Amino acid sequence: MAEKGTKKMNTENSHFDHRFADVNGIRLHYASAGQGELILFVHGFPEFWAAWENQLETFGKSRQAVALDLRGFNLSSKPADPRQYHIKLLVEDLRGLMTHLGHRRMVLVAHDWGGGVAWAFANRYPECVDKLVIINSPHPVIFARELLHNPEQRRASAYMNVFRSPDAEKILSADGYSYLTDILFGWGSQWRITPEMRQRYIEAWSRPGALTGGLNYYRISPLHPPLSEAEEASIRQVAEAPAKAFSVSVPTLVIWGEKDEALLVGNLNGLEQFVETLTLRRIPEATHWLVHEQPERVNGYIRSFVD
Repeated sequence: MAEKGTKKMNTENSHFDHRFADVNGIRLHYASAGQGELILFVHGFPEFWAAWENQLETFGKSRQAVALDLRGFNLSSKPADPRQYHIKLLVEDLRGLMTHLGHRRMVLVAHDWGGGVAWAFANRYPECVDKLVIINSPHPVIFARELLHNPEQRRASAYMNVFRSPDAEKILSADGYSYLTDILFGWGSQWRITPEMRQRYIEAWSRPGALTGGLNYYRISPLHPPLSEAEEASIRQVAEAPAKAFSVSVPTLVIWGEKDEALLVGNLNGLEQFVETLTLRRIPEATHWLVHEQPERVNGYIRSFVD
């Protein structure tokens, strides 16, 4: 039986419970497993809910484990206007889904862009977060600092300006989405994906509006290598903000693959200034895609932290 206001669907081929929720003016698709306290998994770019299948199976044995498609991705609503991807709206999407599922608090686990939303959510709604788990997603103030003062991070983030460009959709979809498959399965990635999962990713990217939806996260964000004095001033405004404005008071676990070629380990320096109770787990041999490369290790870290 679907929750009130929810449409159940069978579009995805999996044994999880797939539903739609109408929240915050849009429709979100999510997959769910198990019952009990809520643990919500939030993906990044260019992924979708299926990035967390292993975690849904593992944590669905003791909790209600849910992985959503963020707005703009896969089966969720895909507004065309980049302004519809402002961080405040993304935060309210998560709060709306949590409430829709019948919960007032949750464990929040997030990777990449999902982590950007989760940092903001924990800052704004600490009363809704039992514990926060961030996987290779920099705190916004530290990332702003690195973009300003670390030339290596600025070079590593150059792709963001490609993603912000008007030609991004054409570039990323060319040759059967080879750019995106290289991001996930090449460039040092140790993720050994199956042909079936590769096809599922391509299907998710191919849905009308999905590529633009994902790219709009980059187009609306001020945090990218600056190409003008005005852009640099916007980044400086974040980097020099009072720590309290971006602080996180909930217990937080940060798991970091140190071979991440896009988000360098400098993003860990000074993190304790913004997180009151911080647990840090570094995985030296893992890349940005550590959730796929070492799922059991990642799950073990999460389990020991949340339990």
